Amino acid sequence: MFETIYTIPINEAFDKSIEEGKGCPFCRLYEKFEENELELILGGSMMEPDVRIKTNKQGFCHRHYGKLLGKRNRLGVALILESHLAEIRDGVKGGIADAVKGAGSTACARIKELNKSCYLCSRIDFSFGKVMENAVLLWQAEPAFRKKAADQPYYCLPHLELYARYGKYGLKKKEYGDFYKAVSAPTLKYFEELQDDVSWFCKKFDYRYDDEPWGNSKDSVERAVAFLSVPADTEKLQ
Repeated sequence: MFETIYTIPINEAFDKSIEEGKGCPFCRLYEKFEENELELILGGSMMEPDVRIKTNKQGFCHRHYGKLLGKRNRLGVALILESHLAEIRDGVKGGIADAVKGAGSTACARIKELNKSCYLCSRIDFSFGKVMENAVLLWQAEPAFRKKAADQPYYCLPHLELYARYGKYGLKKKEYGDFYKAVSAPTLKYFEELQDDVSWFCKKFDYRYDDEPWGNSKDSVERAVAFLSVPADTEKLQ
């Protein structure tokens, strides 16, 4: 069953990538969900008791602390940190020395837990799992979306792997073969072009190629990084 709350932004992101002729549609979606969550946590959600309980317990990853600070709402971040720090202090009280020594104390376990948790990541990852499920359902049910999926400039490697994994779970064996062939084709084509561009970028630093045009290689390093990585870890999504 499709969930409109996800299928609408999926179609919008896929259309936008085709229109602009660049970018991974799933990266667009991730950034959209991330921006929405950042606005919420520094807006009305910040003072909701159930949300504050979760942020006190989970905290945020380094990336999202940086994103929060970038919103220029230092008071909002400080209010979140005030209660978060208080809860952490209660959790490690009397056991910090053991934690520093690496002993198996409750304090050590709490600090280790904090290093792996982020309120925003958990929220975004939930939505992103739904995105993948619905993107597979759209491919299965709508010929127009199949064409749209095949016409993408590319899928970044982490999101291609994730899309393929959800496809394997949600499609029959024969369907999955067609699905993987269709969605991997634009990525493999882009992969070859990107590899050539990066190689040409390197050659341009050899004096023998001084007079040769740069072609599409000038931004190839940045494009390669975007192709190989995503804003956050999606390995936890099943």
